Amino acid sequence: MRCDVTGHRSLPLGASPLPDIRCRFLVFAPSAETVEVRLISPGERVVLLERDGFGYHHGVVDGVKPGARYLYRLDGGKELPDPASRFQPQGAHGPSMVIDPDAFSWMRLGWRGIPLSSYILYELHVGTYTPEGTFDAVIPRLDSLVELGITAVELMPVSQFPGRRNWGYDGVFPFAVQESYGGPEGLKRLVDACHLRGLAVVLDVVYNHLGPEGNHFSDFGPYFRDRYRTPWGSAVNFDGPFSDEVRRFFQENALYWLREFHVDALRLDAIHGIMDFSASPFLSELAGAVRDLRKEEGRMIYLIPESNLNDARIVTPRDEGGYGLDAQWSDDFHHALHTLLTGERDGYYGDFGGIGHLARAFTDGFVYSGQYSAYRKRRHGNPARHLPAERFVVFAQNHDQVGNRLRGDRLSRLASFESLKLAAGVVLLSPFLPLLFMGEEYGEVAPFLYFVHHGDTGLIEAVRKGRKEEFAAFGWKGEIPDPQDEDTFLRSRPDPALRESGNHARLLELHRELIRIRKTDPVLSRTDREGMEVSSFEKENALVVLRRNGPAQATAVFHFGDAPATLTLSLPVGRWGKVLDSSDARWGGPGGAAPERPDPGGGIVCALRPRSFLLLSKSGKENR
Repeated sequence: MRCDVTGHRSLPLGASPLPDIRCRFLVFAPSAETVEVRLISPGERVVLLERDGFGYHHGVVDGVKPGARYLYRLDGGKELPDPASRFQPQGAHGPSMVIDPDAFSWMRLGWRGIPLSSYILYELHVGTYTPEGTFDAVIPRLDSLVELGITAVELMPVSQFPGRRNWGYDGVFPFAVQESYGGPEGLKRLVDACHLRGLAVVLDVVYNHLGPEGNHFSDFGPYFRDRYRTPWGSAVNFDGPFSDEVRRFFQENALYWLREFHVDALRLDAIHGIMDFSASPFLSELAGAVRDLRKEEGRMIYLIPESNLNDARIVTPRDEGGYGLDAQWSDDFHHALHTLLTGERDGYYGDFGGIGHLARAFTDGFVYSGQYSAYRKRRHGNPARHLPAERFVVFAQNHDQVGNRLRGDRLSRLASFESLKLAAGVVLLSPFLPLLFMGEEYGEVAPFLYFVHHGDTGLIEAVRKGRKEEFAAFGWKGEIPDPQDEDTFLRSRPDPALRESGNHARLLELHRELIRIRKTDPVLSRTDREGMEVSSFEKENALVVLRRNGPAQATAVFHFGDAPATLTLSLPVGRWGKVLDSSDARWGGPGGAAPERPDPGGGIVCALRPRSFLLLSKSGKENR
């Protein structure tokens, strides 16, 4: 039976419960001439769906209510779960379950989100963040995040993956919430609990590939294109034949998280792996759809991609010729900071290492905005200096930069305690949106390793081999922890008990204080670079960042040198006062060398301890 495809596009994909104990099924499967729904429970039966001319199969089935389990039978043979399954109660290889999207009773009604400029992000992996590894187990820890000053919790991907251990980037059911984490109800409870505490929720989603095990999308239709290859296999079909319907699938998925789960923002994984050379890119269309939803629901919702392209168009408004996404992760900022803290120069770190690189990250957003990259052996990036600072998310650590190391070592294993404090100052006193990785705030020492739980022995060996090849460029030596071994997963759990004692407690308190200052200071609370001046001192290996808000001014001095240094700062005339010195005894340092109140006239002389930062402030009241 031929149907109007626009009519089907107005209906949700997957299984949708209807009144009077009925259920609508809709699946895009142009590769199958016939698709039948095989209902497994309660009671077994098979129902043939109607096929239209565009490859959609559709039907309304009586006697089906939430909780029913089903598979799709393709051309009378292979039986597979629904690509748009809302829940896989028996895992990635089991049947799909019909879910009532309206069954959950939200306690925090009327939540409208928070401004993007207010985001202070905390990235966590649900499976390792607590011993239980569930959404519900995260909830009791939210109050400590609020106390820290966090405003947005960012969850690594939660879509259904094979097994019980995975970073989440091997998801094979984009709409289904991982059953071992607590399924869709568990995620909604966590989101609701966050909103009750004033926390926004960011969800990491993956649109550049699907995982290898349990991925049956190609049996249904051309969801992938062999014309392009990504590091994870064939690229998702965003610009070939049938790509309109594939785009619809992933756009509907994005809106599903924002609308049904009340998520505040989506982190779009590695969009440089989205191969799309169409005149109207998928990402731009997605940004338009989210903008429409923002208006429709009166909520502050955002798209925050990860990209290594250094392409300012990604976060440039659509009416200015860009894609219109809201902010993006800044790997350049991380690399510039990491090399100064650790001295590492292997792999892509070879493009960084000077204090001038960090200065450029502050002033330009990108370090490489058209310059030659020795690592890439070509010019890289385009200018982004015109973009506001809130278009960039910055960090000293995240899951990638920790987990994609040979031993998953955190910064606490690579740098001194003084360097950890310095890293916190650079990130949290920047004008950009700061992100912390779980446990970073108290100097967690447990690694965050790469782990999987595959059932295919050939795939397991391929993963092991791939990890070895990935590390070759960095020259790291030694045995790679086995991704399939459960111990690799268990070793990746942080230990929050560390936060109670010694330098861990001091580092935690420093993070609290920096976030408090960031939120309350009239200069540092702004996420723009208007009036910002950045000066680098190559000899001393130091960076000075002066920021303004009317007459109020703040100056941060970041010293990466391994020996004491003295800087003479040419700051605007006025009564400058010391706000914070990371080398003070309060923060576990050797004792601050900077004067409590620098001289108000002429140059200000700052004596700096190794690996320290100093924050000075001038209210401007003396000039009124």
